[in-house]
Amino acid sequence: MSKKLSVQDIQVGITQQNGQDYICITDMAKAKTDGARAADVIKNWIRTRTTLEFLGTWESIYNPDFKVVEFDHFKTQAGLPSFVLSPSQWVEKTGAIGIFSKAGRYGGTYAHKDIAFEFGSAISAEFKLFLIKEFQRLKDEENDRLKLDWNLQRTLAKVNYTIHTDAIKENLIPEKISTKQKALVYASEADLLNVALFGKTAADWRREAPESKGNLRDAATLEQLVVLSNMESVNALLIQQGLDQAARLEQLNSMAISQMKSLINHKSIKRLK
Repeated sequence: MSKKLSVQDIQVGITQQNGQDYICITDMAKAKTDGARAADVIKNWIRTRTTLEFLGTWESIYNPDFKVVEFDHFKTQAGLPSFVLSPSQWVEKTGAIGIFSKAGRYGGTYAHKDIAFEFGSAISAEFKLFLIKEFQRLKDEENDRLKLDWNLQRTLAKVNYTIHTDAIKENLIPEKISTKQKALVYASEADLLNVALFGKTAADWRREAPESKGNLRDAATLEQLVVLSNMESVNALLIQQGLDQAARLEQLNSMAISQMKSLINHKSIKRLK
């Protein structure tokens, strides 16, 4: 999804590719010249040795398929009066991923934010500063929205819901625990609940998702958090009744399966998403 940043009365497009932010340097160039000559500003910028060295260094860090031999060829020609280079030629010859062209309503040449900020230096120091400030404002707003959504889910995890109707969606229903899992004695009650609902301990999840931030419950769906809150109350009751961990694990797992079936297509849950 494309968005727009307003930088000194210039509307600058921003989009995402492979989870990374890319900024439209074609729009940025309009701050230096009219729209018809924006491509020339980019070509004059990309053909300089300083720019090529920056682009080459960036690609070498982030792009394992970057063609260094072709890059070196461009670098030897940089600065010569006859040397001409366009973004499309740069991408085609070197396999670069830091720049790409996009057609359509939000068309133009887009560059990874690191590269776009560097291009901002070719416009003006003032424009670059305002661009960075607007970009940071956008990211802060996005983060605030994410935190708001997360707070909603975490709050719901503390509330016990009455389960009404049954509807099954197989890929979200917890699997029945194995005999081996029943025999395990878990050190923490939190992991007892984790195994009953998610089929794994917190440590298991960290091993499976080493790059993920937060913990297993941070990655839970809304439905799972609702069931988890119910399980916490039931587990406390089972502990009071004197049931051992193996017995509680089996009961809690059956409860998780039943309640997930009930919640998957519940209308009130859908409205909260």
